[in-house]
Amino acid sequence: MRLAALLGPLLGLAVACVGKKEDADGAAAGGKGPSGKDSGPPKILPYAVVQVQPRTTVLYNDFPATIQGQQNVEIRPKVDGFVEAIYVDEGAPVKKGQPLFHINAPQYEEAVNTAQAGIQTAVANVNSARMGVEKLRPLVSKDIISPYALQEAQYTLQGQEAALAQARATLANARTNVGYTRIVSPVDGVVGTIPNKIGSLISTASTDPLTTVTGIANVYAYFSLNEKSLLNFTRDSPGNTLQEKLAHRPNVQLLLADGTLYKQLGRVETAIGQINTQTGSSGFRASFSNPQGLLRNGSSGTIRAPRTIKDALLVPQSATYELQGKQFVYVVGPGNKVHNTQITVQPTPDGQFFVVRSGLKKGQTIVLEGVNGLKDNGQIKPRPVQADSVFAASLAKAGNENK
Repeated sequence: MRLAALLGPLLGLAVACVGKKEDADGAAAGGKGPSGKDSGPPKILPYAVVQVQPRTTVLYNDFPATIQGQQNVEIRPKVDGFVEAIYVDEGAPVKKGQPLFHINAPQYEEAVNTAQAGIQTAVANVNSARMGVEKLRPLVSKDIISPYALQEAQYTLQGQEAALAQARATLANARTNVGYTRIVSPVDGVVGTIPNKIGSLISTASTDPLTTVTGIANVYAYFSLNEKSLLNFTRDSPGNTLQEKLAHRPNVQLLLADGTLYKQLGRVETAIGQINTQTGSSGFRASFSNPQGLLRNGSSGTIRAPRTIKDALLVPQSATYELQGKQFVYVVGPGNKVHNTQITVQPTPDGQFFVVRSGLKKGQTIVLEGVNGLKDNGQIKPRPVQADSVFAASLAKAGNENK
């Protein structure tokens, strides 16, 4: 009994000490103790922030384009006949004057023989008429015959000489037709499809050409702009007319069908100018050099036109977050409290920044990273970062990704 009386007070003292220690640990951790009361204010974390300043940047507008050779010549027969020989293959490069086809048309060779015989006959007739004139001339001078007989002989000679000239023209025409049986390339280029094979009957009335020779040393890229894009495309370029504005436009790039960038730069040379009422667009033509023959007639690509924007507000894409298809940033306000702000943006070509169209103003400070862990009206400890260092780091990152 005496031992139990002594242990009771000692156990109560031990429990009280343990309770005080737990309350102290809870307060140190910033939580709540056993009593349920707040142990202290939440911890304010540091975040990197940057002040938004205007910068000059270059954006690109992409337009689907169709590639065509600057020379695209349809090869059509000028005479009827059978394909006797084909000297080239489809897709083969050819030079100007190189033979392409030979047409078997014996009727034109016979026409040459007939014309040659006609010339011989005409020459004989001319000689006979000339002899008649020479025979009558002394008789007239001696008043043996009437001068009218000599005049009639001279007219006959003129008629025979005209007949000779006509026979020679007929021979030249026949030889020209024979020359049409040998078809040569009119330009340097590449041969297209050849629908007719050896032995095929061809006619001048055929709707399909024998083939197409496309000159691709230089090519045209045709693309269209809608009315809004047309205004943006030409608004900032100096000049009074559309052609003058195009002359001051920078060179354009060409993205190939596989997404790679064509090495040669191009120039936008001409524009239709008028808006097509059916499509609501205007056509443009850019010219590209094609020294390696990589671009072919009928291929597709994308024209990438640069556009320089002065005083653009750029924010890193890592400083934004997307919610329901809209972009937001956290703007640092008074008391270092952050506020989520909606912005309208356009991405830069390197994929590292957004050009802010609306929602931000020059000089505002935004949170650079870790925005997914923030809440509206939350408080942070700002850690300022120089804007130049942000751009340098992002450009270096983009360069490493492109290697």
